[in-house]
Amino acid sequence: MENKLNKATELRPEGTRLIDAPLVKMDIKAFIEQIKDEKQWKDSDRNAITIFKTIGMTIVLIALHKNASMPSHSTEGIISLQVLEGNIYFTTEAQSVEFIEGDMIALHESILHRVEAIKKSVLLLTIAS
Repeated sequence: MENKLNKATELRPEGTRLIDAPLVKMDIKAFIEQIKDEKQWKDSDRNAITIFKTIGMTIVLIALHKNASMPSHSTEGIISLQVLEGNIYFTTEAQSVEFIEGDMIALHESILHRVEAIKKSVLLLTIAS
């Protein structure tokens, strides 16, 4: 297996973060510090970083300011979402649930859902396809 690095972007021009390899160590605390220190976090209601991506799985760290929301959407894969900091409302067409730090949800593919931060929050999203 070939190691893969992220591609440089305007927001993250360094382009040297390992995102796929036989073993990828992810320093979650360092990633949280990084996304909270970036211009996007200061200028917007959210920021996110993909910390692992391979065929069949993507892991994304998401930070949301208080009252920030992610509009209704669905995914083609099953997701898990863990609240690392803060608390959120997670809403589907069938129900709305409040999640606090330490809570986790699993959701099957193609289910419309939205997320709203009740207070400043950090979420760990895993998408399996």
